Amino acid sequence: MQVKDLMTTGISCVEEKAPLSQIARQMRQEDVGVIPVCNDKGEVLGIVTDRDLVIRALAREGDGKPSAELKAGDIMSTGLVCASPEMNTHHAALLLAKYQVRRLPVTKNGRLVGMLSMADIARRPVFIDEAGDALSSICAVSAPTLQS
Repeated sequence: MQVKDLMTTGISCVEEKAPLSQIARQMRQEDVGVIPVCNDKGEVLGIVTDRDLVIRALAREGDGKPSAELKAGDIMSTGLVCASPEMNTHHAALLLAKYQVRRLPVTKNGRLVGMLSMADIARRPVFIDEAGDALSSICAVSAPTLQS
């Protein structure tokens, strides 16, 4: 099965200059936890997650810039790993695990065409093991050493 068979399409995105309040409203309206940041050609520059809004935006306030002044470009995650619509779903699940991410933007010719999440993979019984393996890798952290 290919990524295009499971991905979510019709993904809306924002520009780098979008205010965080707009992104939060858009997430609430669309019931999503991630909004891609794209240029005017539809190329993905980064993503803003609900976690980015909380951790990065609020943490920046301590650096002297109020969150009301921050834009998508100030807090977005960059250096994204993307999938292609023709990629094998198993390979996409391996990317999720390797890079410890829960979502992959799907691009074709550099433009955003969809989003593949771990939930998209897990909804198919045939991929439950891949989703479980990916989740285990994403959540894996080395156990802290206890010293007395």
